[in-house]
Amino acid sequence: MSLRVWFNPNCSKCRNLKALLEERGIEAEYRHYMDQGPSLQELEGLVQKLTAAGTPADQVLPLLLRSKDPAQDGFNLADQASCLATIVADPAQLQRPIVESEQGAVVARPPELVHDFLG
Repeated sequence: MSLRVWFNPNCSKCRNLKALLEERGIEAEYRHYMDQGPSLQELEGLVQKLTAAGTPADQVLPLLLRSKDPAQDGFNLADQASCLATIVADPAQLQRPIVESEQGAVVARPPELVHDFLG
C-alpha cells in the first residue's frame, strides 16, 4: 500500500505519526503542505477519500479544518467550496496529520487512528 502523509514537521502529532509508521516498517511519502500548499483538486480528492474510508460526509469538513470551532471563525461548513478555498489560501488551516492511500484517507489525530486505517 502506497501512503502519503500530509505532514508539518513542526507538529508533534505529525512527528508521532512518522515515528509510529517507522516502528511498523511502513514507508510513506511526506507531503510538506506548508512549503507547497495544497491545490483545490488535491483537497477535493481528500474529501472523496475520507468519505470512501467511512467518514460521514457531514464530518469531513470539520475534520479537515484545523480551527476548534470553524463556525465561529466565519466558516460555513455547508459550503465545501468556500472551506476548501480557505485551506488553499491558508494551508495552516488544514488539520494534520492526514494519511491517504489509493483506497481512502484518515485524519490521524490522534496518530493511533492510523492503526484501523492500515488494518
